Amino acid sequence: MSNIFLILLKTIKKNKKKIPKKSYTSFLFKKGINYSLKKINEEFFELIDAFKKKNKKNIIHETADLIYHLLILLEMKKINIKKVFEELKRRRKISGIQEKLNRTKNVRSK
Repeated sequence: MSNIFLILLKTIKKNKKKIPKKSYTSFLFKKGINYSLKKINEEFFELIDAFKKKNKKNIIHETADLIYHLLILLEMKKINIKKVFEELKRRRKISGIQEKLNRTKNVRSK
């Protein structure tokens, strides 16, 4: 199932240099990270709204939009999705509660 992320990332990398009028991906790269952060915020609240309305079709649609925009931001920051999956894999070995406590301790000690 995660192969779709790799396929989508390959498409994002290919399309980011296209003409913005023909590629939404290219348009986002041209607009920059602040615009994409606003899009993430917008998609996040649209997803919340879909959940509140219990509309499964919109939940799926808005989740896909949010994931797409997250992948755009990762590409903008040159962060490989494999690193995100490695982090998720690492977290499987400890409880979510313990992982959260560990992050809180690390923030306090900095």
